[in-house]
Amino acid sequence: MNLATQVVSVVGAVLILGAFVALQRGWWRSHSPPYLWFNFVGATFLALVATRDRQVGFILLEGAWAALALLSLLGRFPTPAPDRRVGPH
Repeated sequence: MNLATQVVSVVGAVLILGAFVALQRGWWRSHSPPYLWFNFVGATFLALVATRDRQVGFILLEGAWAALALLSLLGRFPTPAPDRRVGPH
């Protein structure tokens, strides 16, 4: 694997992990555009690397991840209702 491929895969992983950290810290919501963009771009990068390396399982995983994020960005999935639980979250 060459350096460019390594850089693309690391950037993709950092974007997805960064989005996850922001979600867990409460900085972003799962339907917020920054969260979805980070997931879309990160998963697309990782899917491209997986395609280059012919890793079918990772192509499926990252391709689906990117597709779902893109569909959410395009408004194909409804925004979830506010959490109405009582007590600590």
